[in-house]
This record gives sequence, structure tokens and C-alpha cells, in this order.
Amino acid sequence: MDLDDQIRRFFGTDDITAISPAVLESGLEHMLVEFGLEKDRGRRFAMWALLVMLDSAPDLDVAFKSAEDRDAARDFMDMIDRAGKAD
Repeated sequence: MDLDDQIRRFFGTDDITAISPAVLESGLEHMLVEFGLEKDRGRRFAMWALLVMLDSAPDLDVAFKSAEDRDAARDFMDMIDRAGKAD
């Protein structure tokens, strides 16, 4: 699942900086519902990653049943933290 596709699908734009607070709230609610229903591990992870970047992701123990997926999620969060410290 492409990040740009997710942004268009849930927020109706290619420009995430142009999203109004109301559209952001609605899009996040939509994402969280779909995240809860999604069965494909890759698609779930992609949605979760965008939710992390938007500071709206569910906790790891809620989001992922498998230890392998939780470990991958922790690695992703560590990578995001390192990237933010490099700025």
C-alpha cells in the first residue's frame, strides 16, 4: 500500500499539509475503522505506520497480535525517532 494512496484515500488530497482539522479527524476515524477490519498484514502495517506519523496509532499490543509484527513496529518507531533527531 503506497503512502500517497493512503493519504488520498483517507484524506481526499495529495497534500497532507493542506488537510483541515475536520478532514484530518474524519480521515483518522475512517483509517482506524478500516485498520480494525483489515486482515492483510502488509496493509495493516502500512495503515499503522501512517497512523504513527499522524500521532494516532493504537498501542502495539492492541494493533498487532504477533510478536514478529510488534517487533517490526518497534523497529519502525525507532527508525522514525532516529530520523527526527537527525534534523
